[in-house]
Amino acid sequence: MPTTVSDYVTTLPEPQRRIAEQLVRLVDAELPGTGVVWHGHPVWSLGSAPGRSPVCLIKARSTYVTFSLWRGQEVDDPSGRLTAGARAMAGVKLRSLDDVDADLFTGWLRQAAALDGGR
Repeated sequence: MPTTVSDYVTTLPEPQRRIAEQLVRLVDAELPGTGVVWHGHPVWSLGSAPGRSPVCLIKARSTYVTFSLWRGQEVDDPSGRLTAGARAMAGVKLRSLDDVDADLFTGWLRQAAALDGGR
């Protein structure tokens, strides 16, 4: 089992690896130094330990990568791309690099981090 975000990403098959690499760059730019592998996949948190005030996660599936925000249902999403999940989570399934909109995702991240006092 991977122990770092980098290890997790390098174990993924194409195209999930390329999608995850792009997502990691975007998330690390907004939440530097906070990414860890927690419960088997990368999670970025604002708290002092993994899972404390989590903001987002990346989780690879067989044909796509999920990018989810813990409080995503509270994020303004004029694109309508975020799909509600359990509790307050919302996410998007990404099947190709073309599905990653850097400006949109950065906006989501900034809003999600601000919900927990991160920005």
